[in-house]
Amino acid sequence: MKNLKYKSKRYKDLIKSHKNETLNAIDAIKLLKKNKTVKFKESIDVHFNLNVEKAKADQTLRTTVDLPNGNGKKNKIAVICSNDKVNDAKKAGADIVGSDDLVEKISAGKIDFDILVCSPDMMSKVGKLGKILGPKGLMPNPKFGTVSPNVGKAVKDLKEGKVEIRCDVDGNLSLSIGRIDFDEKKILENLKTVYEIVDKEKPTGIKGNFINSIYLTSTMGLSNKISIKSL
Repeated sequence: MKNLKYKSKRYKDLIKSHKNETLNAIDAIKLLKKNKTVKFKESIDVHFNLNVEKAKADQTLRTTVDLPNGNGKKNKIAVICSNDKVNDAKKAGADIVGSDDLVEKISAGKIDFDILVCSPDMMSKVGKLGKILGPKGLMPNPKFGTVSPNVGKAVKDLKEGKVEIRCDVDGNLSLSIGRIDFDEKKILENLKTVYEIVDKEKPTGIKGNFINSIYLTSTMGLSNKISIKSL
């Protein structure tokens, strides 16, 4: 490997145990856990490369997946709803709940949340915040469950592991599926769930295989190519 002499000792040690070959999913997970070298809880991430054509707008993927074991991330969820739904949102675990007051705060650029949920009756007001929320990927969308008449259920689903997934124009899709201290079987179950959703959502215009490759990595670890057949 080029310029290896300039790499850290930790990196050189990882290289020694790295397997430059396609691994079964469970073996890749075990290797990542075995090679943990930092004190903080690393994220376990999966990276798909999909067979899409940049020129065709319909050849993309954007949907949601319910990770059965969550991904260990603590997202801060805000809810904009009418006053009669405020208690439902709070009971479900929403971190921030408001109505016109929250709309005004966002309009002023005060965004202190990771996900925004909205009840349909408030979307006419939230829609005006598109220039602020859109670029940050925070605009609520009924397709992804963030616009719902049942804001309590929407918050509960998000807290339990519902996440949005999307690929970029080059067909790359990345997603956190757990933490390094998760049980191996739980990481594998999350991985298989994501794979099944991606495979199922193959656009009709794509010929041949939809998934070119899948890699698994940790925050500070090396990536490992995994066998699609092992899923």
